[in-house]
Amino acid sequence: MGALNLGEIVATTLRNRNKKMADNITNDNGLLATLKEKGHMKPCHGGRTLVEPLSYAENTSAKWYDGYETFTITEQTDQIDAAEFDWKQLGGFAMISGIEEIKNAGKYAAINLIKARIDVLEATLKNKAGEGVYADGTGNAGKEFGGLQLLVADAPSGAGTVGGIDQAANTWWRNQTNSVAITKDNIGETMNAMWLACERGKDQVDQIQADTVMYSAYEASLQQYQRFADSKKAAQGFEALKYKSADVVHDDQCPEKHMYFLNTDYLYMQVSPKREFKVGKERKIENGDYTVIPVFFAGNLTVSNRARQGVIIDSTA
Repeated sequence: MGALNLGEIVATTLRNRNKKMADNITNDNGLLATLKEKGHMKPCHGGRTLVEPLSYAENTSAKWYDGYETFTITEQTDQIDAAEFDWKQLGGFAMISGIEEIKNAGKYAAINLIKARIDVLEATLKNKAGEGVYADGTGNAGKEFGGLQLLVADAPSGAGTVGGIDQAANTWWRNQTNSVAITKDNIGETMNAMWLACERGKDQVDQIQADTVMYSAYEASLQQYQRFADSKKAAQGFEALKYKSADVVHDDQCPEKHMYFLNTDYLYMQVSPKREFKVGKERKIENGDYTVIPVFFAGNLTVSNRARQGVIIDSTA
């Protein structure tokens, strides 16, 4: 039997799982799965930042009028702006050393080794992406996603900027928030109040992400009513209930004692199509005896309307 090129096996095996890897990673998180389903995994083909256009003021010329009244149209006020978010990158490598090539000379032994390495890389990227969805953008020296702890902040009236916009100075650029000692007896009324705070006509919350504490309290409040899991989310593999028209999804990576009320019409994962968990070219390390294949992601979570998002925090000690 001739020499076996394990570097080629690494590349081929990993590339064969290219699309599957991207799908598995995004579908492993309830929020990312919803954004993907709604077409909110938005491709961004370049630019210094990720830009999210938004409107923040009414047209001042609009008014009730009678007969020949005149309108004030001499001054155009600023009504449209944009939030800007930084690119964030995530990646990892599958690799095999020279000695491993020797030890795994059989074709199927080599493939099994590489598949195991790819499984580990995929699981690791899933975990990193899942954590990033909830990050505040400051972790790992500011390299993590600006996730829900930034976009749907616990203290949205405090100092700081989101998307380059000062949230303390601009009341319209604040999400809804409430901190209360949660029990199974009051979680329903607390959720009702948050729903109304986020609602604007038919503009409503469609997904609620909850940690174990908050999800368990809500589930306990429903026991007497024999409410069942949402069938669609259950089919996707998520532990989920219904609240009004929204899915309530349990996520063990959600920050402790948090429940996020999300209107995903205004949430996006902007991503470079060239780096949506894409498999890169095989690299033979020049000053070492191993071969690596990279998998890269570049993008970030963005929001265009924070006022339609909310968070409930359980203040119980």
